[in-house]
Amino acid sequence: MTDPTRLSDTARRDLLALARGALEAHFRGDPAPRLASDKAETFGEARGLFVTLRIGEELRGCIGTLAPDGNLAGSIPRYARAAALEDPRFPPLDPSELPGCTIEISVLSAPRPVEDLEQIEVGRDGLIIEAGGRRGLLLPQVAVEWGFDRERFLAEVARKAGLPPEAVRSPGTALWSFQAEVFSEDPGGTGDRRDGE
Repeated sequence: MTDPTRLSDTARRDLLALARGALEAHFRGDPAPRLASDKAETFGEARGLFVTLRIGEELRGCIGTLAPDGNLAGSIPRYARAAALEDPRFPPLDPSELPGCTIEISVLSAPRPVEDLEQIEVGRDGLIIEAGGRRGLLLPQVAVEWGFDRERFLAEVARKAGLPPEAVRSPGTALWSFQAEVFSEDPGGTGDRRDGE
């Protein structure tokens, strides 16, 4: 049966083109592109999303939100620019780097509280942890890319929040899981390369 929340191949291509167009427009000094209103309306309700940039296999930026203030078509240009220019782990993207960048988009399901750590499935679930005013998030594909098992994934999401690994089992720690529909360009900026869901 078809998942009604899953994006069509056409929608994926439109969103990837929108993200790349936003970066190209920024470097030209132009306003960010917008989808035609009839297309934009097809993206419906706001959903959490992350935009990831890579050069080859190396991460070059990743920024997103769990609580967007608009639909995907309205949010993706903003987070594409943020991934390129505002990720504190990297210097801002130089225009000369853009042709070699691959753009990946992760569209998130609504987070659900984790009742049992054994139910976390590596490769399917992303994780959010919150404790002591700190919060960390890891996308599902991170565990696969780094070869984490469940215990290592839990430890790494705690570390991302600046918490000790044992925090995942501490009273007062909130832990949520979510899934992501992941799609990206072919290297060099064309087409829909993969589905990492």
